Amino acid sequence: MITLEAQHLTKIIGDRTIVDDVSFAIEKGEVFGFLGPNGAGKTTTIRMLVGLIKPTAGRVLICGHDLRREFETAMRCIGCIVETPDLYRFMSGRENLAHFARMLGAGSAEIERVASLVNLAHRLDQRVGTYSLGMRQRLGIAQALLGHPKLLILDEPANGLDPAGIREIRELLRSLAREQSMSVFVSSHLLAEIELTCDRVAIIHKGRILREGSVRDLISSQRAMEFRVNDVQRAAELVQNATIDHDRLLVPIDESAAPPIVAALAEAGIEVYRVAPNKQTLEEMFLEATGGETVG
Repeated sequence: MITLEAQHLTKIIGDRTIVDDVSFAIEKGEVFGFLGPNGAGKTTTIRMLVGLIKPTAGRVLICGHDLRREFETAMRCIGCIVETPDLYRFMSGRENLAHFARMLGAGSAEIERVASLVNLAHRLDQRVGTYSLGMRQRLGIAQALLGHPKLLILDEPANGLDPAGIREIRELLRSLAREQSMSVFVSSHLLAEIELTCDRVAIIHKGRILREGSVRDLISSQRAMEFRVNDVQRAAELVQNATIDHDRLLVPIDESAAPPIVAALAEAGIEVYRVAPNKQTLEEMFLEATGGETVG
């Protein structure tokens, strides 16, 4: 089941095309990462997804409902945090959740449910001003979970967190997808964390989607074997299509083609210390796709 579908989204402001023909879909129970450098069109896309701005062209379907034509029905399927969670620090966590629950007609049982989901039940009656940043982020997610949304949209949920807080958010998002069958759309600049958290990602650059697919497929698309030898310059002369990367030799082959190369190097008197697949990280793939621009 497709929970969110963006169809040919375009946003033009003045003579600038901010988002240019962007399309993607998110399945039920999937964590989807949305990546791009500063100014790539991420925030503009997110604002169109949640109805904060209207697209110049294209449409958004949420649980099959057209966002423009069935706005209220579509929005009932969404829980979202765009930028910083809007919390009242002088109030307790419970009071914050109760404030938003009243808008949705949700009762105390719903507050207890979402507090339990984000592991905050034991601190719910303490003032939010005493919470750590990670706890405030989790409270914001609890707020977004009020009303049983089928789709959770989060903009930089781990921003500013320490490693322990980042891990908490990662585990929370994975559990929501796995145990609640919730679809999670997450924008983040923490590429290593996206690699650990997401099932699929899309990379947007200058308003257009450059790459989209499963994390596993994207980072394994550049197949190569890494050879560590005692004479990398001489080895590069002997092996076809090999490139030197610092103290190692990279050869664009599958693992099954490595033994003959090892044999040839050994016959030439070159000592082979290590042979292993060279796995491209999401960060390396991102920098390659965007021409070296940093994410933000």
